[in-house]
Amino acid sequence: MGNEQIKVLHIDTEKSWRGGQQQVVYLFEAMLEAGYNTKLLCKVNSALELYCKKANIPYYSIKMRNEFDIITAYKIAKICKKEKFNILHLHSAHAMAIGLLVKLFYHKLKLVGVKRVDFNIKKNFLSKIKYSKMDKIVCVSNRIKHVLIEDKIEEDKLLTIHSGIDLKKFDDCKPTEELKNNFDIPESNIIVGTVAAITGHKDYPNLIKAAKLVIDKIKNITFCAVGDGKLRNEMQNYVKKIGLEKYFIFLGFRKDVGNLLKTFDIFVLASHLEGLGTSILDAQAAGLPVIATETGGIPEIIENNVNGILVSPKNSTKLAEAIMNLSKDKRKRGLLIKKAKETIRTFDIKNTIEKNIELYRDLLKND
Repeated sequence: MGNEQIKVLHIDTEKSWRGGQQQVVYLFEAMLEAGYNTKLLCKVNSALELYCKKANIPYYSIKMRNEFDIITAYKIAKICKKEKFNILHLHSAHAMAIGLLVKLFYHKLKLVGVKRVDFNIKKNFLSKIKYSKMDKIVCVSNRIKHVLIEDKIEEDKLLTIHSGIDLKKFDDCKPTEELKNNFDIPESNIIVGTVAAITGHKDYPNLIKAAKLVIDKIKNITFCAVGDGKLRNEMQNYVKKIGLEKYFIFLGFRKDVGNLLKTFDIFVLASHLEGLGTSILDAQAAGLPVIATETGGIPEIIENNVNGILVSPKNSTKLAEAIMNLSKDKRKRGLLIKKAKETIRTFDIKNTIEKNIELYRDLLKND
């Protein structure tokens, strides 16, 4: 099957930019470069729309009131007929619902859904319909696939394609002096960093409690959080309440993530639920030793004490112990970094893209 026969409209309904949107862009731009007939459809005034404008790449933006917006679905169906798209790649839960409505108006479409989080699907009729009517559901980890099987989704609809990263993305990034200068961080301090949205499943309370336990015993450590979210004010107030303002810094959403990763000494992800954890892969690619929780798809990235350290989720004591031990053991940090440089090759974004293209071919081969 030639490239010209694969015609894909990617739909993402999220307003903000997180790991899922980066995955959409990786796949979309690779398809454009390879000459596929493909476009991206996103929400008006979303982070993806802003990215497409700046990058000067083809896209549609549309107002979507909710996931059952029949008028929006009709408009998208008209686009699909005009552009002769034969696959809708639906990159969010709301996009999957919209995709089902679009197919009511344009039956020829194949629907590919994506599940990026390891939450169980809602136990209602509409949620079950949404997942069961996809032609294929891409799970970004085997853990997510198991969750959907538990939720009674047919196994033959499910395909694990691990999310990937650009292994060379941070090669030209350098440590930034700005971080230590702006926040009066002593030169000798170990910097423990995380890159995660400030939402419930990322479990910032767990990380903050662990930080308190560490700081009570070791003073030459600073914690830095890159990311934003609806719980940011609450977490900042919590840090103040327990007297950690000097030691736990919220940096918000940042575009210089590569430079910050190069400035950190240890990377931590404290989630109690996690689809895969591409921020871990980014940290490893940037040359950081990683401590993460043994949840979701994370064990598919990290082998404990080989290319990273795993601790139980929601266990601030164990997390604090791992941070203290690794902060004192430079040799161990070096060994973890060396092994991680080898294992992340499995998660090269090129592999992710190839597997998605192969999926498209399989879906269309009998048409």
